[in-house]
Amino acid sequence: MVSFLKKIFGSNKTDAQHLAKLQFYNTLSGTLETFIPLSDRKVKMYNCGPTVYAQQHIGNMRPYVFADVLRRTLEEWDYSVKQVINITDVGHLTSDSDTGEDKMEAGARKLGRTAQEIAHEYTEKFFTDLDLLGIDRSKILFPRATEYIGEQIALVKALEEKGYAYKTSDGIYFDTERFPGYGKLGHIDISGQKDGARVEENKEKKNPHDFALWKLSKPKEKRQQEWSSPWGKGFPGWHIECTAMIFKLLGRQIDIHTGGIDHIPVHHNNEIAQAESITGKQYVRYWMHNEYISIEGKKIAKSTGNTVYLYQIADRGLSPRALRYLYLTAHYRSPMNFTWEAVEGANAALKRLTRLFFEEFSKEKGDALPDERFMRDFYTAIADDLDTPRALARVWELVKDDSISAAAKYAALIAADRILGLGLEERKNIKLLNPFAKEKEQEKIVEIPTDVKTLLDERNTARSASDFEKADALRKQILEKGYEVKDTPEGSTLLAKQ
Repeated sequence: MVSFLKKIFGSNKTDAQHLAKLQFYNTLSGTLETFIPLSDRKVKMYNCGPTVYAQQHIGNMRPYVFADVLRRTLEEWDYSVKQVINITDVGHLTSDSDTGEDKMEAGARKLGRTAQEIAHEYTEKFFTDLDLLGIDRSKILFPRATEYIGEQIALVKALEEKGYAYKTSDGIYFDTERFPGYGKLGHIDISGQKDGARVEENKEKKNPHDFALWKLSKPKEKRQQEWSSPWGKGFPGWHIECTAMIFKLLGRQIDIHTGGIDHIPVHHNNEIAQAESITGKQYVRYWMHNEYISIEGKKIAKSTGNTVYLYQIADRGLSPRALRYLYLTAHYRSPMNFTWEAVEGANAALKRLTRLFFEEFSKEKGDALPDERFMRDFYTAIADDLDTPRALARVWELVKDDSISAAAKYAALIAADRILGLGLEERKNIKLLNPFAKEKEQEKIVEIPTDVKTLLDERNTARSASDFEKADALRKQILEKGYEVKDTPEGSTLLAKQ
C-alpha cells in the first residue's frame, strides 16, 4: 500500500506529502507531533491491558479498538509493529493509593474460586471480545503478570540498589522525591500536596505520591498468590509489572504506550518514574490516551449496575462490529455516550454499508484501483491523529458519489477497511442463509442438524430467561459446529460458514 500512498501524495516534499505524515497527540508534550519512531521502520507499542477479575464492559474495550486502529494505520504506512497487551492477573489493588485488597484475590473470594481460575476464565472472555471486535490476536503478545514475577523482583531490587526504593512494614516503596520529573505526564502538579489529599494516610511513606513496588503479605493473611522475595513473601505492585514486561519484551525504550486517561495521573507517571530511574533515558516517545465512555449519560460503574457487555449487544441481534463502528464515530480523545439507540443506528449503518459493498459495488469490481481523491482525503484524516469520524464521513460521501465507478468504490472500501476494521472483506467467507434479504420471502430455508437445532433451542430458552452468560456459551458451541447465530426481533436464525 505504500506505493499507492506515494502515488497519491507524491515522492517530492510537497504540501500534500506533508499531509500524509502521521501526526499523533502526545500526552507527554500536550501537542500534536509528527510520528518519528526510534527505529526506521519498526515500532514498539505497549497497550495497558485488563485486570482479569471480572468481565470487561464496553468502556473497557474502547482502548483496544483504538490501539487496533493505531496498529493498522502504522502497518498501512509500512511500519512493522511489535504490539504487547498485558494481562494483569495479580497486584492491582482496589485503590490507587496502594490500599485495599488485590482485585484478583477479592474477585476469587467473591466467586468462591481460585484466582488462577477466574484469571483464565476472564482472559478467555476478553479474547473472545477482541475476536468479535475484529482485532487480530495473532499479531499481539499477551504476557501475564504472574509469568514475569522474577523480572519484577529484579527490577525492584535494582531500584533499591540505586537508592530509589525504601522498605516499610507493608512493602517496598518508590521514593518519588528522588525523581524530579514525577508527574510530568499530563503536567500533574504535586507540589504542596499533603498526605491524605490524594491517598489514604500512611505514616511510613516519605511522600504522599510514593507507591508500592512490592507488597508484603500480612501475618496470618491467607493469600492465594504470593511469592518469596529478598524482602519476604508478598506480591508485586500493579505498576511494576508493565515496566518489567516492557523491558523484557520490547526493550528499555519504546515508541508508543497507550491507555485510558484514568491511567495518566498515577499508573503511567509511576511507570515513567520506575523506568527512567533505571535507564536515565526517555521511557516512551509517544503517550496516547483515550477518553471515557458513559452509558446513557452516566459513568460506567458495576456498583450502579449500568454496565453493558459485548455479548449483550450480540444477544439483541446486533453485530459486535456495530460497537466498533460506534467507537469510530467519535475521536478516541473525545468522550463518548453509549445508548442503545446509538448502537442500533451504528448497526443499521454497518448493515447498509455491507449491503452496498456486496450487492452493488462488487458487481463491477474487476481490477480497478481505489478512487484517488477519496483515498487522499481518507488517509489525510487518519494521519491527523486518527480522525476516524472524518474518515467515516468521507466513506459515506464516497458511497453517495455517482461520479465514482462502482469498481473504484469497491476497491476504495477494501483499502479503507484495512484501517477501520469493519470486516467488509471477511464477510465474503460466510454464506448468509438470509443474505441481506430486502423482503422476508427472500429468505432461504435449510435443513439444520439435530444437535445444532437442540443447541439453538437451549439458547433461545436462556435468552428468554435473561441468562445471557449461558446464551453466550451456547453461541460459541454453535459456532464450533459451523454455524453463526443471527438474532432478530422475530427470533434466531443461523448463518452457515462455507
